[in-house]
Amino acid sequence: MFFISPVLIPALFWGVVLYDLFNTEMPPGIEQPLKLRFFHCLMITTMVVVNSKLLIKDLTVDEVPLRIYQPKSPPTGKRRGILYFHGGAGTFGSIRAFERVCRYMAKKCNSVVVSVGYRLAPEHPYPGQYFDCLNATLYFMKNLKEYHVDPGLIIISGDSCGANFATVICQILLNDRDLPKVRAQVLLYPGLQGLDFHLPSYQQNAFVPMLSRKMIIYFCFRYLNKKPTFWKEILQNSHVPDSMRHQYKKWVSADLIPDEFKVRGYVPTKPAPYKPEVHEAIKEILAITFSPLLAEDSIICQLPESFIVTCEFDVLRDDGLLYKRRLEENGVRVTWYHCENGFHGILAFFGYGIFSFISGNKIMDSMVNYINSL
Repeated sequence: MFFISPVLIPALFWGVVLYDLFNTEMPPGIEQPLKLRFFHCLMITTMVVVNSKLLIKDLTVDEVPLRIYQPKSPPTGKRRGILYFHGGAGTFGSIRAFERVCRYMAKKCNSVVVSVGYRLAPEHPYPGQYFDCLNATLYFMKNLKEYHVDPGLIIISGDSCGANFATVICQILLNDRDLPKVRAQVLLYPGLQGLDFHLPSYQQNAFVPMLSRKMIIYFCFRYLNKKPTFWKEILQNSHVPDSMRHQYKKWVSADLIPDEFKVRGYVPTKPAPYKPEVHEAIKEILAITFSPLLAEDSIICQLPESFIVTCEFDVLRDDGLLYKRRLEENGVRVTWYHCENGFHGILAFFGYGIFSFISGNKIMDSMVNYINSL
């Protein structure tokens, strides 16, 4: 339970009023728009609730904080092991912020959950976050006996940029035959490419909280520790060389998005001319590390089965849809859950009582059901 001081109530009220004055768009159908407006003004910080059903251990591996959640009840057999990488554009977020998500998974899946507190950019420069996540994964895989985890039931998961990290780690681990094979990857509204910011979901949800189209570019620059420049040109895809557009059109294109996702205000656009100076300013987002959706078929076809969540009111929706398509075309089994009235970052509010969202609860339950089916 948490407490909001009466002194803060006027500030909260006027925050909501001022937010409305900025006239942020709320498309018809999005869940509980007033509640979403409130949270867009102020992220509530709460105390972690002690739970007697779990053993929780904090440790540091290669300077990376980990929090490990284990059921207290004695194991009747070996358990699943779940690695979780939190969202936050690689620049904010924490283990504590996703405490409720990880607790819920550990309890409902009777699993060991490792929440990874990778170090944040720009203080810890890109691509350090991937190395932190990889080192945490390697530590866990090499110590499965200590946690009574079945080496055949390792799941790598994350939300938003954390889902990007999970995707990349799964691709990297394909090169190490001495480690246990990952059983599944769980990707919650992932961001997977920096090639096309004109996909239908980027147009339709350009001004929707919690992540607008402009914020995507801002966070890219912040993550790379660069001064934001040419952001208008980047939104027009002027950072992409013509050869790269042609090369990856087979994997990243509005033409590949099912028609039912184009009915809500999508207008096809002509590509803007390529500008080398714009490319130079943000070329890192076109690398496979940043854009794992662009990995070759020879890599995609080896990936573990996948659970992918997309949200209708999310600029990153189509990244998930395109990755789902790529996996399926390469013979990888995909279980897909589309949240029809959800928005990006909805799980940040999971477990906060009246401040949580029904759609977030449904996402969590669908994920738990999937993990328990493995």
